[in-house]
Amino acid sequence: MKIKKITLAALIMSVLLPGITAQKPAYLIFNEKGKEVPYKKMLNGVAGADVILFGELHNNPIAHWLQFELSKDLYELKGSSLVMGAEMFETDGQLIMDEYFSGIITGKKFEEEMRLWNNYKTDYKPLLEFAKDSGLKFIATNIPRRYANVVYNHGLDTLLYLSEEAKSYMMPLPLVYDTTLNCYSSLSGNTPMGGNGSPNLRDAQAVKDATMVHFLLQNLSDGQSFIHFNGAYHSDNFESMYYFLKKSKPELNVVTISTVSQEKMDSLEDDNLGKANFIICVPETMTSTY
Repeated sequence: MKIKKITLAALIMSVLLPGITAQKPAYLIFNEKGKEVPYKKMLNGVAGADVILFGELHNNPIAHWLQFELSKDLYELKGSSLVMGAEMFETDGQLIMDEYFSGIITGKKFEEEMRLWNNYKTDYKPLLEFAKDSGLKFIATNIPRRYANVVYNHGLDTLLYLSEEAKSYMMPLPLVYDTTLNCYSSLSGNTPMGGNGSPNLRDAQAVKDATMVHFLLQNLSDGQSFIHFNGAYHSDNFESMYYFLKKSKPELNVVTISTVSQEKMDSLEDDNLGKANFIICVPETMTSTY
């Protein structure tokens, strides 16, 4: 009689609690066509690339964790031929970065003098410290924000009147690019970048993309792989940075990664298909770093 009661209770539990016992993945990885793939497939897919553009959601802890894990695994495969860099550090801070990596200044001084994002310590410091400890170069690629702001407020041509030293922190001038690309033409109204849709907003975005690519390429030699961390908008849909990379060096093997957030995780939503070679999907309920 006791055995029957236990069996009945187990049966009731299996019927009533399927949602509770179901797996709740923190992330899934899909390929460009929406087929789920394991992490190892993504690792193998980026291992032979000249450039890896890792597009993140800035406040997503899964994206930051996978950036760290992928960097470690690539280092195991490629050693000193791996180069790292990021949007989150501006080009005029490269000297400070190099002085910290070489031990000339302390980490405290580095953090005092760099213009660091508010989530630096949780999200980007681990990447930086990994590169430093591994003897790898870490490249600050983004245009100083004051110059992007000049473009937004006064127009692209204003950059021509800056000093030669100021121009050394950005892509070569004049900047020529395809303004019809969706990543630029869609910058109006309620967009990921905000703004009012003026040509200046479009140009400010392109200045960032072009500068990041310029300094990426300056620090990429034959036989090396450069993994670059940036907001997903800077590399999604094989535009933005991807466009400037292929414009400069069509022969480069560039692999892109994007991060998306969905309510349901069983398949990739139509809007997220084709965003990148590999798409990391995380649940909307995932906690954020800020």
